Parts: sequence; structure tokens; C-alpha cells
Amino acid sequence: MTDTTEKAARESVSGPPAAGPAPAPRPVRWRGATPWLFLLAPLTLLIVFTYAPIANMVAYSFTDWDGVSPELHYTGAENYAELFTRSDLFEVFWVSGYYLAASVFQIVAALYFATILSFNVRFRNFFKGVLFFPYLINGVAIGFVFLYFFQDGGTLDSVLGLLGIETDRAWLGSPASANTSLAAVSVWRYLGLNFVLFLGAIQSIPGELYEAAELDGANRWHQFRHVIAPGIKPVLSLTVILSVSGSLSVFEIPYIMTGGATGTETFVIQTVKLAFQFNKTGLASAAAIVLLLIVLAVTWVQRRLVPDEKVDLA
Repeated sequence: MTDTTEKAARESVSGPPAAGPAPAPRPVRWRGATPWLFLLAPLTLLIVFTYAPIANMVAYSFTDWDGVSPELHYTGAENYAELFTRSDLFEVFWVSGYYLAASVFQIVAALYFATILSFNVRFRNFFKGVLFFPYLINGVAIGFVFLYFFQDGGTLDSVLGLLGIETDRAWLGSPASANTSLAAVSVWRYLGLNFVLFLGAIQSIPGELYEAAELDGANRWHQFRHVIAPGIKPVLSLTVILSVSGSLSVFEIPYIMTGGATGTETFVIQTVKLAFQFNKTGLASAAAIVLLLIVLAVTWVQRRLVPDEKVDLA
């Protein structure tokens, strides 16, 4: 056996040479900053278009600025004192009662339709589209459509006439009927939003729970009470918060349809008039801050009374 063959035989017996230690991984310098790079754009937009205007509004609320003059005079808490000493500035909150009552009906109706259409019924996709469609329409367009709907001799009077009901009521002519009509329009528009929220929450409940309930002999009411209601409790709490805050800050529909006339003026409409009609931007800013604090307080109370509970249905 030659030297070459002997060397090859030794290498085959001993195997390949052992590999050296693996090189240490290189540290990634920007790994910790990557999430902040993705958040940079939305945080910038949030600060520029939300928090910065709020800060400016707080600053304006302590001045007598008219919205036009380049000079601002610090007045301290005079604007807030005027707000809380003039009862007429807070009387408009009574109008929100109509929208609060409408919100209760809206939540109940949305929950009813979401529960019915979560089961296997005919034409359910069609009815889903019908219920959600009004929410997609621009609020200004809705205001003008229903302005003609409620006018004297308009669509509503024509439909009632076909049914043999004669009426000479001016639907937007008195505070009670006008606010009721405007609240009904609000229900028609925002019913679809609550409906979609409830429907998504109901469909996220595991199907095995329905099957187990049916095996136990539970009917639809029992399934709603013991399966659906506990599963949608967080979403129901969210819709209540949105409804209350929305009722306190109604603006679009009454402003387009009545402009705040016939006792339909809301707090937001009044604030807009203070700023742009009476040139009291400082007082209007104070009113906006007060409304923000009221909404936050109502939300805090609601969260304390009905705290979030972890729901485990799986």
C-alpha cells in the first residue's frame, strides 16, 4: 500500500475534519426602532390634525379672539364663567334628550336585526345591504332628502294620503315634532353602523356553542340570552358610549334641515353660531372644551358602572 492510499484510508476512518465554531450573529442596530418608524406617519398626522388643534382651542378659550383679528387678549376664565352663568347656553342640551331616546330604539333595533340575520334566513345578504346602505350616504345629502320628505305636501304627506290618512301637520314646524322627526332621521342613518358592529360580534361566537345549545333543547330566545348576549357585551358597551357621545354632539342633520330653528338647536350648532355668526371664537372654544369634558365624563361614568369583563365562550 502506497503512502497516498494509506493517507486516504486514514481520512476515511477518521471522518471529515471538525467544523469550527459558528460565527456570532451580527447585532441588528435598528431592530428596536423599526416599530417606531412604522408609527411615525400616523403619529405625526394624529398630533398635527388632532392634538395640536385641541391645544390651540384650549388656548383660544382663555382669550376674546373673534376669529379674524391677529391680536389675542387674555381674559382668563371669563368665557367659562359666561358659559356657566348663562342658562340659555345649556338649555340646548334638552334637545339631546330626543336623540338619546332615539339611540335606545336604534340599539334595540340594530341588535334585533343583527340577531335575526345571523341565523340562516332567506335573502339575509340582501337585507344586510339594505340596512347598512344609509350609513354610506353623505350626511348633507340625507339632510336635503329628508327636508323634502317632511315638508308640507311632501313625500310623507303623500304616502299618508295614499293610506287614507289626511294630515295638515307641519312636521318641522314645532319643537316636539321637529326634534322627533330629526331624531328619526338619525336613527335611519346610523342604524346600519350599530347593525354591522353587532353582526360582527355575533358571528365571532364559535358555532359549536349554538350546536351545543340546540342539543340541549334551547330555542332562539335561549340562544340569544345565554350565548349571544354574553358574547357581544363589549361591543354593546361600545355602542352605548358612541350613542351617548353622538347624542350630545349632534350637528349635521339638524343644521342642514332646520339650521337650529323651531327649537332644534343643539349645543354644537350653538357653538358654531358663536364662532362664525357672532365672531366669538374664544367663547365658542370654551364651549367646545366643555362639551369635550362632558363627553369624557359621561364615558368615564359609563365605564365605571358597566366595566369590561373578560368573556370566554370558547
